[in-house]
Parts: sequence; structure tokens; C-alpha cells
Amino acid sequence: MYIPRANEESRIPVLHQLIQTEPLAALVTMSASGLLASHIPMVLDRADSTLGILRGHVSRANPQWRDLNASVDALAIFSGPQHYITPSWYPGKLEHGKEVPTWNYVVVHAYGPLQAMEEEAWLMSHLEQLTAENEAGTPIPWKVSDAPADFIRSQIKGIVGFEIPIRRLEGKWKVSQNRSARDKQSVIAGLTELNTPESLTMKDLVAERS
Repeated sequence: MYIPRANEESRIPVLHQLIQTEPLAALVTMSASGLLASHIPMVLDRADSTLGILRGHVSRANPQWRDLNASVDALAIFSGPQHYITPSWYPGKLEHGKEVPTWNYVVVHAYGPLQAMEEEAWLMSHLEQLTAENEAGTPIPWKVSDAPADFIRSQIKGIVGFEIPIRRLEGKWKVSQNRSARDKQSVIAGLTELNTPESLTMKDLVAERS
């Protein structure tokens, strides 16, 4: 990923926080016929290594776990807040017109070797952790044990798990850092005026990095 110095985020806790806040990742791997991608939620285990281990699962029918070039690291892409930035927000638009649109966004790329996991005990533990993390905000959290055990076992037969020990972690926070203080304040004002959840989230990110 191309990361200008102004947009680079290398603090591991910040990158880990984005992964845990936005767990739905694009998993990209190299196959015999080219690149394959799946969109799946992942769990980050931070205890086992410096950069962490990603865990997830795919349908057994998904060819991605079988057709895998093990010599090429897998890539998991975690996308955070994003928003269109109109040139109309820049004072220069009225002064000289030499402004263009852009897109602000936050993203983390995690690279590492992918290993398929088929043991039922591993899959059960993974599903319980994945469910617990994503049900945490619900009034009455659903648990894997809420479903009949034979039903869960039949569902597990249809999936394959995976682990990715992270070997490289990259973060890009493109939130108007390359603009002047005046432009940043104008972007913040424009996002505030839109008053949507997305615009207000991006407004806070721009303000934090100003």
C-alpha cells in the first residue's frame, strides 16, 4: 500500500483497535489462477505475538482455502471510516479555483501466512469467541450454546477455519493531513454541517490529526 509519510499510522495499539472496531475484512490470497478475495469477519488475538494472530472461517465450498499459494502471504484489509471531500469546502475554490475532490479514509493492511484449521474443537472455540465479541453490544447476547448441539455440529461441518500470524501491519489514516490549517478547518466545518454519522466521525478524525 502506498502510504505518504503524513498519512502513516504505525502504532500497533491504534492499528489493533481499528481491526477490532471494524472486524469485517477483505481476505486476499494468491491462487493458481490469480487473486481470490472473500469478505469475512475476523478475530484478533493479541496475546500470542507482537503483531497478533487473525482468525476466521470460510465456507467449505469456498475454493479459497484449498487453492492457496502458500509461498505468498495472505492480505487482510480492514476498512475504517471514510468520506468524500468536496473542493467546495476549500477557500481556494473561490479564490483561484485550483482545487479538486478527494476521499478521506482509514485502512489497515495485515499480511501473513494463512493456515487452514479443520479441527472441530478449534472451530467451536473460534465461533464462540467470534460470537461473544460481536454479540457484546446486544441487550441479550446470543451464544453458540443457545442453538442445539447437533445443529451446531452440522454447521461446523460446512466451514473451514484459518489462522494468519501477522508478519506485517500497515496503517493509513488519510484525513486531510496534507492540507493547510485553514483548509482543515473548512473541511471540519463542511463535515459538521452535513451532520451525518459518517461525516461527524470523519470530522473528529480530521480534528484529531490537525
